[in-house]
Amino acid sequence: MKILIAILARDLRLALRQGADSIMVVAFFIVTTTLFPFGVGPEANILARIASGVIWVSALLAAMLSLERVFQTDFEDGTLELLAISPVPLELVVLGKVLAHWLTTGLPLIIAAPLMAVMLNMNSAGFGTLMLAMLVGTPALSLIGAIGAALILGARRGGVLVSLLVLPLYIPVLIFGAGAVEASLLGLPAGEHLQIMGAILLLTLALAPLAAARALRLAVE
Repeated sequence: MKILIAILARDLRLALRQGADSIMVVAFFIVTTTLFPFGVGPEANILARIASGVIWVSALLAAMLSLERVFQTDFEDGTLELLAISPVPLELVVLGKVLAHWLTTGLPLIIAAPLMAVMLNMNSAGFGTLMLAMLVGTPALSLIGAIGAALILGARRGGVLVSLLVLPLYIPVLIFGAGAVEASLLGLPAGEHLQIMGAILLLTLALAPLAAARALRLAVE
């Protein structure tokens, strides 16, 4: 735990020094969500109907913006190579970096989501489910994204590559996240959707650090 906390604290300090990344993610989320009413029209009923899907798609795209830099800075300055040869398990390093990524990107998106829901005229009955679904889903997005970020280290146009790698894996989170909110708005139980999202989170929590650590070892060899 001490090692994990040290890695997390270091990455959070670096993120605070480069605060533009977090601001950019939230700004992209807000701008993307705001564009949808211009495309589909200002009709309140239509906006309320598509609100959950719009928020999830915007959050998913925004979360990808900072994925490329999860390991890139440490790879370029040699820190990653030192971590790879140290007695610290790389899986623990990955977990600490993923947690830092979620705190600086996923958590701000969760905070901004209700404001976007109000703008899209979403019924207040779905706010709680939206927050809970994003609280479960956004960590899974960060864990899946860490695999893609590790695989593209040293590649040109890494941002494009990581998007192509992780987008197909993000689809289940998108489907069940939006589905949970939609079920709540229709007065149906959203528990099954949230349980499946919880299973996805546990699965990625178990497998993503292993896969990302393996990719990091190959990158530094």
